[in-house]
Amino acid sequence: MSPEGKNLLNIVILGFGFMFIFTAFQTCGNIEQTVLKSFNSTEFHGSGYTSMAIIYGVFSASNMIAPSVVTVIGPQLSMFFSGLLYSGYIAMFIYPYTWSFYTASVLVGIGAAVLWTAQGNVLTINSTDNTIGRNSGIFWALLQFSLFFGNLYIYFDWRRQVHITDEVRQPVFISFTVVSLVGCFLFFLIRKPDPEPAPSGAAESLPQAESTESCSARPGLWSQALDAFVKACKMFTTKEMLLLSVSIGYTGLELTFYSGVYGTCIGAMTSFDQEAKGLIGISGICIGIGEILGGSVFGMLNKCSRFGRNPVVLLGLITHYVAFYLIFLNIASDAPKAPEEGTALQAYITPSVGVAMFSSFLLGLGDSCFNTQLLSIIGFTFRDDSAPAFAVFKFIQSIMAALAFSYSNYLLLHWQLLILVLTGFMGSVTFFMAEWTAQSSRRESDYDSI
Repeated sequence: MSPEGKNLLNIVILGFGFMFIFTAFQTCGNIEQTVLKSFNSTEFHGSGYTSMAIIYGVFSASNMIAPSVVTVIGPQLSMFFSGLLYSGYIAMFIYPYTWSFYTASVLVGIGAAVLWTAQGNVLTINSTDNTIGRNSGIFWALLQFSLFFGNLYIYFDWRRQVHITDEVRQPVFISFTVVSLVGCFLFFLIRKPDPEPAPSGAAESLPQAESTESCSARPGLWSQALDAFVKACKMFTTKEMLLLSVSIGYTGLELTFYSGVYGTCIGAMTSFDQEAKGLIGISGICIGIGEILGGSVFGMLNKCSRFGRNPVVLLGLITHYVAFYLIFLNIASDAPKAPEEGTALQAYITPSVGVAMFSSFLLGLGDSCFNTQLLSIIGFTFRDDSAPAFAVFKFIQSIMAALAFSYSNYLLLHWQLLILVLTGFMGSVTFFMAEWTAQSSRRESDYDSI
């Protein structure tokens, strides 16, 4: 197999591994607040919003040490062991206790930091400047198939379920645990990329990222780990990362909204009758369709347009604004924190299932616009230090997601939408500035190579 073919195969395997893990985890995040409303009793007191806030808070803090972990044990083992922590979190829902629920939340936050840092590293070392956009799109599309399969299962299993009993809950999470474990073992199929086609800057850092040798065989490994930590800290102050940090932060806020809050809102709408709980699954499928379409198309557009990545991000902003307006009109303001029996309030129009599902699709489509272009520009701009760069990316994204899950316990829907509107606008403007900087640097590099 040619080096380019091997690299493409590695990206596909990476995407399938994440698809299996997040078929379980993203569906879990979509339904857990609804599940826990039914499970809460004198023996268990837990909030899905609080759990996700803990996950993303720990995720954020752990991103500063994640590059060191990836450097020490390599990206392959990093993804495998991190994936096991995801599986443990999902398995906890088979019969949750309050202590195990929040302990698992902390552990999966640590695992998430390592998993996504390793993913960014694998994506970068298997890509070139010409293929980073394509590979980002392929990975993102495969990842988002997870929203389709997991939520389809939920729809057929939960149709007309008013109360989520043990008999309903346990088979779901047993199945999800097995699926996530399959994803963990897929990572062992990723092969070491050939060094010849890699750019010179990436080739120099390649052994640090890929090595799976023991620490005793590499005397300088711990100093490399420390160096990775220092690079991650310094990267915060670079002009490019400061500009991108606002748009990265926005993706953290809207990640919280589409992955946890909006599904809970739909499930709480008594106007949708007994179909409300099952519609959480359909909503997740619609989000997934938007994500897959966006990942398949928008990952390629930065090569096809002389304007680079900016048109895709602008489209993402417009798409999200339309979605937010429709949700504002269609969903009751108290839906995010309604009790198990739901809310009887209405918004400004008669609640429509069709509008709710179309809004879900737009949320996924807009999210893919932002994320594919962020993966692409970070892989391009920080090619020589990909692991620290993606660690910083996930640090910013996850701390904003933690903040959003925290305020989701208290803020009404219209206030949450207002926050998204303002940060989305600011994030788009700063992304445009970062893209212009990247394109200017590329033109100067091309000129110098003549």
